[in-house]
Amino acid sequence: MEPRNQTSTSEFILLGLSEYLEQETLLFALFLCNVVVAMGNLLIILAISSDSHLHTPMYLFLANLSLVDFGLTTNTVHKMLVNIQNKSKSISYSCCLTQKYFFHFFSIIDSVLIAVMAYDKFVAICHPLHYTTIMSPCLCGLLASDLWVFSYSISITHILLMVHLVFCGNKKIAHYFCDLTPLLRLSCTDTSVNKIFVLIVAGMVIATPFICILAFYVHLIVTIVKLPSAGGRKKAFSTCSSHLSVVALLYGTTIGVYMCPSSVCTAVKEKASSVMHTLVTPMLNPFIYSLRNRDLKRALRDLISKKVISSS
Repeated sequence: MEPRNQTSTSEFILLGLSEYLEQETLLFALFLCNVVVAMGNLLIILAISSDSHLHTPMYLFLANLSLVDFGLTTNTVHKMLVNIQNKSKSISYSCCLTQKYFFHFFSIIDSVLIAVMAYDKFVAICHPLHYTTIMSPCLCGLLASDLWVFSYSISITHILLMVHLVFCGNKKIAHYFCDLTPLLRLSCTDTSVNKIFVLIVAGMVIATPFICILAFYVHLIVTIVKLPSAGGRKKAFSTCSSHLSVVALLYGTTIGVYMCPSSVCTAVKEKASSVMHTLVTPMLNPFIYSLRNRDLKRALRDLISKKVISSS
């Protein structure tokens, strides 16, 4: 016999970031601006696709990263904006699982793709003469497509494990979107399998890529230090600076969300880390990559000027 308080779940309540109406109005304006700024990721994709000079492995991965960042932001913010506008906090069970699926889907690609981009930097600086052979179009296309398939497999497994859980009377999610950890707290059934799978996935898509990035950059630094000219060393470090900034933002916030002990991580810290991971980092990535990249800035200027001329 199941306990009486176990019911079929039709919806959850997203408590959001604030319970005060005046603060929610301010949050609506801030996050709406965030979505608009994050659309810079779409500009990067258009600039790369329209400029044949940017059809290289580095920009292929950057276009994928921009698409993922845009999807990550719109997936988590859209429902929050709609709820604030409608003065509602509810989200249906199916919508919650869909949001959770796409959150994991984009987050996994984001994490592993950063490691792939680190490998691209490693080959370009440490093995420049063999770069075109190693980073062939076939390999790059295979890496990019495999990432999407791999992320789909992991994300759909999360959902299949989640649908077997039973949720009790409390349907209030202490978050602004349907994240895994707050959902598991609401379940009144055994979530040990889910938690074990979370640890396995964390090792695969957080710890392993992070260790690979560290290994690549150790070799990169050793190679750069050995360069004979100071100008060459400065240029090499400048090439890696944008990627290192993204690595620090992504893995810093991801570790803050998923690797922090529950005894240390309060709900406020968890929300703050999630905001950094789902909103701030995707918004900053276009600026980080475009402001220090002459080719990309030129492509963006050409794209904008073409649009202005065609519209006039």
